[in-house]
Amino acid sequence: MINEIKKEAQERMKKSVESLDGAFAKIRTGRAHPSILDSVMVSYYGADTPLRQVANVTVEDSRTLALSVFDKSMIQAVEKAIMTSDLGLNPATAGTTIRVPMPALTEETRKGYTKQARGEAENARVAVRNIRRDALGQLKDLQKDKEISEDDERRAADEVQKLTDKYVAEIDKALETKEADLMAI
Repeated sequence: MINEIKKEAQERMKKSVESLDGAFAKIRTGRAHPSILDSVMVSYYGADTPLRQVANVTVEDSRTLALSVFDKSMIQAVEKAIMTSDLGLNPATAGTTIRVPMPALTEETRKGYTKQARGEAENARVAVRNIRRDALGQLKDLQKDKEISEDDERRAADEVQKLTDKYVAEIDKALETKEADLMAI
């Protein structure tokens, strides 16, 4: 019973960290990276389709992404989808290739993105702490129902706290890496 609670808490905490990684991927740095366009949806014959399913995204150089659209009739739709996304990118079409230059980040935009990254990290920390609270509540209920002893409950609570500390440290490390990436010129 105790092991199940700890295992569930660990899995949920791991998902919170993975979710944070996904959120960080959407915050662009000055460098070109294909994952920046992961959130872009293209109207493909009336259905919203992820960009990766209609085009191949590659890094041309450190500041430019190149897209090869699978269906040549979709070039305009892909270009429009990138422009209307909230990423602030302006694609340029050259024949069958769409190039997306990454604008250089100003100091102000870097600070804004850093602030956004800190907010995402704080949300992940809160999620991990909520998972800890849920696990500790389940342990208290087991102890109250006399299914486990007080010592078992205390030991399990300490282990849940260690898990929490581990995942909060992972979040802090990911934030530190992202901030360094954002502030690098």
